[in-house]
Formats: sequence, C-alpha cells, structure tokens
Amino acid sequence: MASKEFHAMQEAMAARPVPPPPADIAEQRSRIDEAMAQMPLAEGTVAEPFVRSGVAGIECRPVELADDAPILLYFHGGGFRIASALAYRSYGSHLAAVLGARVLLVEYRLAPEHKFPKAVDDCFAVWESLLAEGIDTGRIVIAGDSAGGGLAASVTMHTLADGVLPAGVICCSPWVDLTITADTYDTNAESDKLFSRTSAEEAAPAYLGGADPMNPIASPLFGDWDGAPPLLILVGDAEVLLDDSRKLADVAKAAGVEVTLSIYPEMPHIWTMSYPAFPEAVEGVTEMAEFVARVTA
Repeated sequence: MASKEFHAMQEAMAARPVPPPPADIAEQRSRIDEAMAQMPLAEGTVAEPFVRSGVAGIECRPVELADDAPILLYFHGGGFRIASALAYRSYGSHLAAVLGARVLLVEYRLAPEHKFPKAVDDCFAVWESLLAEGIDTGRIVIAGDSAGGGLAASVTMHTLADGVLPAGVICCSPWVDLTITADTYDTNAESDKLFSRTSAEEAAPAYLGGADPMNPIASPLFGDWDGAPPLLILVGDAEVLLDDSRKLADVAKAAGVEVTLSIYPEMPHIWTMSYPAFPEAVEGVTEMAEFVARVTA
C-alpha cells in the first residue's frame, strides 16, 4: 500500500484548479518551463549551462565533489515533444546531491519540429563528448525517464554497436515500444493520469515522422541487448507503460544482461521526480544512487 504522504500529495494536487488547455505545444512547453524553473535546487548544489558537441544542457553537481565522481548522463521525459533541461533542473540537483555525481541534463531537440533520430543523435553526441574528453566510461551511467528512458535505451543500442559501454543504464518509467500495443495501455488506463494510449498515439507519429516504430533505435525493446551493461528499471504498477518495463527486462535478461526490475505498488508515471515529497520517491532515488555507486565502484 502506498504511503499516507503519497496519498496526501495526490489529494492536494487533485484539489488544485485545472488551468485552461494550452493554445499550442509552444505554450505547453512554456508553462512547464516557467512552473518547474521556480523549484529550488537541492541544498549544497549548483546548476550551470553547458554546450557539448553543439548540444546544450544543464550540469547539476554538489559544490563539494571529487574529481573522479560518477557522471549521470540524463535524458528528460515529455513524450519527445515537451519538457527541457530547465524543467528538470531541480530534480537533477536532487539526483546530484543523493548520488554524489555530476548530472548532465541534455537539451535534445524536440518533435514535431525535429523528428527521429534527431533526439537520439543529440543524446549520443553528448555521450561522445565525454569520451572525447577522456573520461573513463566506468564512471558514466546513462539514464532517463519516460521518453527519456527510451532515449537512454536507444543510446545504449548505439554504444553496443560501437563497443564502448557505460557502467550502467537506468530507465525510469521508460517508453521503449512505440508500436503502442502493450496490454497495460488498457488495463491501467484508469489509474494512470499522466500518460495514456491517446497521448502515445499523438506523440509517437510526431516523433517518428514516418519511421518504422519497430526500428530498434526508435523502440529499443526490439534491439539486441547482448553485451549490454547492468540495467536498472524503475516503474509503478499503476502506469500504462508497465508492460514496456516488464518486456524490456525480459528481453535484456534473455540476452544475458544483469537486470533489476523494481515495480513500485500504486506509483504513477515518473513518481521519482517528486523527491523528496513522499517515501516511495525517496526509495526510488535511493535505489538509483545505490545502483550508480555499485556499477561505478
């Protein structure tokens, strides 16, 4: 059963007035950035812009940090169409504080203006910039949530092709199958208030732009995971993307990958972003921190 703190937060959110729908996607992006940019950084952290290989982003890190600290290369969610590094800045700072790491939030190009594989190209370019800098890949963990969790898996497909791998991969509530055929789109339709079959059916074609949804770089569920580094998957059992996580775990395990699949009872889509508001969010971020510490040791 979910904590009383979680239920209290859900009740408070449900009581808030519902704003009018945005006029277009530009207004939707602006609203998200304006609201989330006001959230404070974690105590003892800083957030600074960066540009790597022509791709912008924000680096969050503790003020006091060892030179050989882990690096979390993080790709935000938003259905490939919304959100930003700015929107994730507060969350990134909390991850940096808990993980004791540099967290690089990548400002990848968004659909529908920039279609597949532009977002993957941007994320992979930042990965390559770390390699060019001479950073030991044993210090780097690739991560993301929702569509960004899919991008983390997509970048992993690229690293497998190149033979230069990160220390590990974290996928939180990942969207890794753009065919939109999972049973949980229907069985969890009532419990998932943040993502839906309708959302997916709007976002996927806007991102794919006619590309095959079974392309393993677009839908890494269909990729060859043989030789991949340790994989941590976090998902709530109330999510429509629950089956994406289960199937990804099965595919990776069948390829011999070390996989940890953690399914959190009653948790909604990307609940970890609410850290530290309720115990389940703290538990999820703590699990991420323990994974990063282990694979980068």
